[in-house]
Amino acid sequence: MLDDLTSGFNIASNITMNKLFNEMLGFTEKEVRGIIKKLAIDIDLNKEELLFELRKNYNGYLFNKDSRERVYNPDMVLHFFSQWLMTGDYPDQLIDDNVRTDYGRLNRLVANEANREVLEDIIIEEGIVADIITRFSFDMMYDEDYFVSLLFYMGLLTIGEIRYGKTRLEIPNHVTRVIFWEYFERRLKNQYQISYDVEEMAKSIWQMGFDGEIEPFLSYISENVLQKLSNRDLINFFDEKYIKLVLFSYLVTSNLYRPVSETEVENGYIDIYLERDIRMPDVKYEWIIELKYLKKNEQDKLAEVKRGGLKQLARYAASHKFKNKDNIKQALLIFIGKDEYELIV
Repeated sequence: MLDDLTSGFNIASNITMNKLFNEMLGFTEKEVRGIIKKLAIDIDLNKEELLFELRKNYNGYLFNKDSRERVYNPDMVLHFFSQWLMTGDYPDQLIDDNVRTDYGRLNRLVANEANREVLEDIIIEEGIVADIITRFSFDMMYDEDYFVSLLFYMGLLTIGEIRYGKTRLEIPNHVTRVIFWEYFERRLKNQYQISYDVEEMAKSIWQMGFDGEIEPFLSYISENVLQKLSNRDLINFFDEKYIKLVLFSYLVTSNLYRPVSETEVENGYIDIYLERDIRMPDVKYEWIIELKYLKKNEQDKLAEVKRGGLKQLARYAASHKFKNKDNIKQALLIFIGKDEYELIV
């Protein structure tokens, strides 16, 4: 009803971003607490830890810039608890299959090159500054503002912060990031015919988690993904953030880790924090990774980049966040172009 296909439906009011209705169709945190209490779930985690997990995965939606409370995706919350009631444990799949229908919509929306580039920028930057369109015209369906607004109405973006009077739309939560990462992995497969041995990939991630060895995973990604990408297509946007996106897109093929980008600690922001997935409590090692990228003609900077990267890692590892965590592994990963890298652990 947001399009202009018909003129008969012109008496309705669009209340999507009306402040009065911000919490109308989502669950507030108070309501989620009520669900947990009502179900009287018997869990090893305490209620606050469970709520923390739900908040990371399903919370974050805001529909008015002046509203104070972000809401949870109700479909996701109900999917979580319905699976829990059947199995007595965390669901294997945190994403409801109904939500995965967004894949098809994404594929149709990025049929043109301009939308595809905008989407990849959004995934890499985890957001975009844009105006939200309140009425659509099919004559302009491939206009950037229209495309970004559709992502907002689909729940793939939400209102973040206001910068210089403009709204920054952001990816609301971890589950939505996973949807984007899975989309990106599928696009690499379709555009560059990049395929991988599922068992080998799983084994390499398993070695990170249980043997404390990151080299097998990096070697596999380098040889089977990065080196197959086209130089012509990558010339304008291959950098640290793009490499991070590739790594995340394949890490989520396993349930061992919840990849987190730019985790804030006292001494800065960690490029990559591979946090143990709550569904895999036996995973032995978590990882702090500092990621650097040099162009082929910048190799004279390698020694300086190594020194700086190792200092950053040491500061991050000493932060309060990891004070009571055992078996935190550190890695400095320096890519030189797309087909070489140096690893220091």
